[in-house]
Amino acid sequence: MRATVALVVGAGEGRRFGGEVPKQYQELSGQAILRRSLMAFLEHPEVTAVQAVINPGHHDLYKDAVRGLSLPAPVNGGRTRQESVALGLESLAGDPPGCVLIHDAARPLVDPGVVSRVLAALEASPGAVPALAVADTLKRGDGNFVETTVDRSGLWRAQTPQGFRYDDILAAHRKAAGEELTDDAAVAERAGLAVAMVEGAEDNFKVTEPEDLKRAEQTLGGGDIRTGFGFDVHRFGDGDHVTLCGVAIPYGFGLEGHSDADVGLHAVTDALMGAIGAGDIGAHFPPSDPQWKGAPSDVFLRHAGELLAARGGRIGNLDITLICEEPKIGPHREAMTARIADILQISSDRVSVKATTTERLGFTGRGEGIAAQAVATVSL
Repeated sequence: MRATVALVVGAGEGRRFGGEVPKQYQELSGQAILRRSLMAFLEHPEVTAVQAVINPGHHDLYKDAVRGLSLPAPVNGGRTRQESVALGLESLAGDPPGCVLIHDAARPLVDPGVVSRVLAALEASPGAVPALAVADTLKRGDGNFVETTVDRSGLWRAQTPQGFRYDDILAAHRKAAGEELTDDAAVAERAGLAVAMVEGAEDNFKVTEPEDLKRAEQTLGGGDIRTGFGFDVHRFGDGDHVTLCGVAIPYGFGLEGHSDADVGLHAVTDALMGAIGAGDIGAHFPPSDPQWKGAPSDVFLRHAGELLAARGGRIGNLDITLICEEPKIGPHREAMTARIADILQISSDRVSVKATTTERLGFTGRGEGIAAQAVATVSL
């Protein structure tokens, strides 16, 4: 199956928004608007890769905004949005994907359902856009007086991401070079491509004015925020390595347990399950069941992530503390963070792995085993 690439376009100056910083780099609940838009696709299981298209003068702003995210080098945009999209599409021509999603960087609250609906529609149509029916009465006028009322039946508000079969939309953009069409669906329509409509979302609005940013802040703060706590302990036994947070570390002992005894992943799994009231790891994977003997703990954590996703949930952050005298955790912390992020398909900046000792006190201080605790914050 050919890849699906999300092209996130943020090459504008954002002058209508005002301020010294272009709107796509303004902070929204502590993160740049552009970063949130990129992360929406990085975290989507049906998206293979994400490519940003930015203003040539914004590279320093971009570098700060995406720090810690795994992304290819950005593509420089053009004078207009249409030119920027065309340049982004051309950058993919060397290794063309099957489908491309074209998204406005200034729509940071796009949800996974919208993305999935657009991709599903591409199975039967060369193009697809999310849209909402126009509910307000429409007037045409000169800004001072009403000239006429416009029939709103059959009118829809188009959103992004707009999805297309890559070869089709690349050809359409090449054919429309030099024009200034309002969106990529219009480019596709001009080329004679059928464009399907799927259900959009009210929260998937475009941040254009300062009031839009306030609305986005309120939207992010209005969810059901949950916190879960997990704790696990395993004693040392025979072996030549321990597995912690999904990473095998050479050591003079192993950890005893029915599975691979990964205290870090067990604690994170319990924290996620606790946040959504789904019991604990033992309720889902009983130690009495032989099928889990020696099982890798990423199976348990992935299951917890799937339970959260089924509730429409999203991970805000995970904070894990490993408690032991030995082995040393520091050299492996980055690999642990990356492994947890990979299992849960989230960005690594949402994961923190730390280590501490008990100053030689207690069972961990005596070198009898390892403990771990984890805190998970999620939104539903």
